[in-house]
Amino acid sequence: MRRLIQLAATVLTNPHAANFLGGRIYRGGLKNFCAPGLNCWSCPAATLSCPLGAIQTMSFYAAGCTLLIGLLLGRMVCGFLCPFGFLQELLNKIPAPKFSLPRRLTRVKYFLLAMFVLIGPVLTELNAPTFCQYICPAGTLEAGLPLIAAHEDLRNRLGSLFALKVTILAAVIVGSVLVHRFFCRVMCPLGAVYGLLNRWSFWRLNFAADRCVGCGRCRQACPIELDPTREVNSAECVRCERCVEACPTGALTCHTPPVKFPLKRPPTVDGS
Repeated sequence: MRRLIQLAATVLTNPHAANFLGGRIYRGGLKNFCAPGLNCWSCPAATLSCPLGAIQTMSFYAAGCTLLIGLLLGRMVCGFLCPFGFLQELLNKIPAPKFSLPRRLTRVKYFLLAMFVLIGPVLTELNAPTFCQYICPAGTLEAGLPLIAAHEDLRNRLGSLFALKVTILAAVIVGSVLVHRFFCRVMCPLGAVYGLLNRWSFWRLNFAADRCVGCGRCRQACPIELDPTREVNSAECVRCERCVEACPTGALTCHTPPVKFPLKRPPTVDGS
């Protein structure tokens, strides 16, 4: 079911596939709205804007929408709605040695969020989207390569910056084959934003300790290498719900937090 949702989200946010043939970009009114996941504005098939690109151009509307989505869903967006996350999972299916990721590398995305999404655009002229220009592999794959293939004038202007971005894309592709969701865990600033909101998001992972039998199946099932019983609302959890499926006792559930109503005080002997 999650695979079908990922596929549907990718298709719904990229319905203009015919634009790849002529290298055209959809510029209709829907581009005023942001996709929940990472999806380049310049992708010929894209119908919505990328939240990261909009935030870098100082769009307070985009920042507010991203925070609202994060508070509602947290990194469930990464696990269910992000096209680039979906691509990484497919790449990881390629037969190849698989490696664990040192936990300290997950901090890199917070550095990229601070320096290239929040600080960089302020320091550059015209609030340039520095992450998009210098790093974003999703933009290179979804927009850069297709547009260059369709336009000879763009091919004639290629330089060292594009070579750098293609190198980053190649490294991310290889990394995604070897490590589950390599870009999401190490480099994605949007995932960093949603991850910071995981603990307070409306849709969350819940753990009932009284039902846990300590079998360890949830830890073995987690592709992000977390222990859901101890890191139930970790910023790294993408809410893929594999741990929920693996749990034999229902100790792990993924839903909205329970609403607790205050209990009425029992009446005293005198009826007060």
